[in-house]
Amino acid sequence: MSDGGPVRVELYDTTLRDGAQQADLSYTVEDRLRILHRLDQVGFPYIEGGWPGANPRDTEFFRLATKETLQHAQLTAFGMTRRAGERAEDSGVLRDLLDAGTEVVCLVGKAWDLHVTEALRTDLDEGVAMVRDSVAFLRAQGRRVFFDAEHFFDGYRSDPGFAMAVLAAAEVAGAERLVLCDTNGGMLPFDVARIVAAVRGQASVALGIHVHNDAGCAVANSLVAVDAGVLQVQGTVNGYGERTGNADIVPIAANLALKLGVTDALPDGSLAHLTELAHYVAEIANLPPEARQPYAGRYAFTHKAGLHTSGVARVSRAYEHVEPEAVGNRRNIVASDYSGGASVRMKADEFGLAVADGAVAAAVQELKDRESRGYTYDLAEASLELLLRRADGWIQPWFAIESYRVHVEERSGEDPLAEATVKVITSGTRHIESAEGQGPVGALDNALRKALSNDYPALDDMELEDFRVRVLDRSVGTGATVRVLIDLSNGEREWTTVGVSENIIEASWEALVDGYTYGLVHPRSVPEA
Repeated sequence: MSDGGPVRVELYDTTLRDGAQQADLSYTVEDRLRILHRLDQVGFPYIEGGWPGANPRDTEFFRLATKETLQHAQLTAFGMTRRAGERAEDSGVLRDLLDAGTEVVCLVGKAWDLHVTEALRTDLDEGVAMVRDSVAFLRAQGRRVFFDAEHFFDGYRSDPGFAMAVLAAAEVAGAERLVLCDTNGGMLPFDVARIVAAVRGQASVALGIHVHNDAGCAVANSLVAVDAGVLQVQGTVNGYGERTGNADIVPIAANLALKLGVTDALPDGSLAHLTELAHYVAEIANLPPEARQPYAGRYAFTHKAGLHTSGVARVSRAYEHVEPEAVGNRRNIVASDYSGGASVRMKADEFGLAVADGAVAAAVQELKDRESRGYTYDLAEASLELLLRRADGWIQPWFAIESYRVHVEERSGEDPLAEATVKVITSGTRHIESAEGQGPVGALDNALRKALSNDYPALDDMELEDFRVRVLDRSVGTGATVRVLIDLSNGEREWTTVGVSENIIEASWEALVDGYTYGLVHPRSVPEA
């Protein structure tokens, strides 16, 4: 680093707020809670949940999220300063921030004179007062305050005196962090380095950086800001965000630890979960993971047959800047029979399975084949465990599927009603059961439960919690392959299974059968009363 001394960095994730502004992305409240807990497990110290009061979904999220137990993270709420001409104590936005119930709030205010005079249509003195009054009000109510200086870099270049006056007002009023925002995303690294260094010499409290990626420099700008003296780095998982996105916090975290020697940004062991986190959030967002994403992408450590392949086989660092395992990824040699074997062995060990060497090789081949057809096991680890078991010769002993069918009945003036019939064999007994449901998957779920629950009461503990469908090749219309992910829980653990087919019912059935099979492999230790 620039001064040669140890550097401390504080990561602030805004996937749930700024990331949700991406045009093709929409989280449910349940999605947000899942991502919140995964971010907390990885160890991010601050997670911005959204803008309470901005819409019913954000408000409901905070109502639920503030009741959750987090191990590492402080949940933060985001909002803007009071309006021009308004008293802070009369601001509905500030009241919504208080009602959210978080200890930390992140307040955004204008730092570009253009926005104050043209967008807010007020004078610069009032622009400064809006920041000062709002921070002071929240501090008087016992909240910790981070201040996002919106459009700071553009504002500093336009009128540095006003931009610095805004920061000074926030600092005097009690803000703990002064976050410099490149809201338009147009800054280049040397601009960011120069301006951050100038501000660092005038501010007494810790600085932060929040940049967008419109010039393709968001990660680089975040890192040079660290080198110039900021403490807090804000970003989103996978760089999600409006327009071209935000700074991607996944490569930021990896670069801090592996390139800059910053060891305290995440807890020990967390770095190895970055790839898993990137893919998990992508699946929850129902977006395809970016295969060429630095560090976490599927192809980040993939080498095609030829010179690179032989070189990596001898000395991996000859063609890789870091070990893929450092970020939880894996090396892949295209067209190699041994590609992925170590990762499969690692997952088998993680699942507590003693898998023979021949079975590992068979599993690798099956994984390759399935991934080429659209399967993904980054999130659906329950299906992956079952695949490894089957590759080693295991046959589940509980039931055999003979057939299934679904009929959807259109009803005049009412929602369609689905009816499913399944034929299964358990312990030598053939069962034929039918059930209705609001949709084909619900009907299949109900019918399969009826057929199995008498013999296997553990199914009574299991609930289908989520069902997600992704079209994998939109170019072929209704003949496209679809991937279905199903989440189940037995109150003690949660798991996800996957099914793929050109027929959505077939894909759903595959995931459903895997889901109940896994639940029978891992029943509750104590059944629910």
